[in-house]
Amino acid sequence: MNTAEQLKLFYEAMLKACGPQHWWPAQTPTEVIVGAILTQNTAWRNVERAIENLRQAGALDWARLRDLPAEELAALIRPAGTFNVKTRRLKAFVEWFWRRYDADLERMFAVPVRSLREELLRVPGIGRETADAILLYAGNLPSFVVDAYTARILYRHGLIDDSADYEEIKELFEYNLPENVPLFNEYHALLVQVGKHHCRPRARCAGCPLEAFEHHLD
Repeated sequence: MNTAEQLKLFYEAMLKACGPQHWWPAQTPTEVIVGAILTQNTAWRNVERAIENLRQAGALDWARLRDLPAEELAALIRPAGTFNVKTRRLKAFVEWFWRRYDADLERMFAVPVRSLREELLRVPGIGRETADAILLYAGNLPSFVVDAYTARILYRHGLIDDSADYEEIKELFEYNLPENVPLFNEYHALLVQVGKHHCRPRARCAGCPLEAFEHHLD
């Protein structure tokens, strides 16, 4: 079985077992971007609390985020953890977004996806997973998101070795799957679901949607 066939079977098995995941859990593209920056190294429930604080303060607005003093922003996003670091990252993105695109999401997302990804990666604090989440979930652009769950699942099923880096794993999906935004969206969300409940550091293979596929454990 080749990689494309195996990825297709994985997807079908996970979707059948877990159902659609309805990602990203946000009301607007602005919330997706803010959430993608805030969710680095923290649980999503903490990000939700921070976003709710921002919403209640009327701060889920690019002009408000630009003008809000760093100390006030830090207080609002405190539930997301490492709030001073994340304040700097969020402010860096907002400053870049205003300077480069006049805070116009439509204009930003009209840029070819590879070029825009390179731009995002030059913004301080925007790593590859965050950039791809912004592109896929806020911009509806075909950029596959890779996370630790994805790497662990592929490794345990023999699709990558332990030296594979982020870009190699991303390329594996983008080369072997149709370039389809809803597919990329759902596939990543399903991998997170399986990773959270089954493919943990200590594997819980019983009942896993991918249990029937040959695999090995590290």
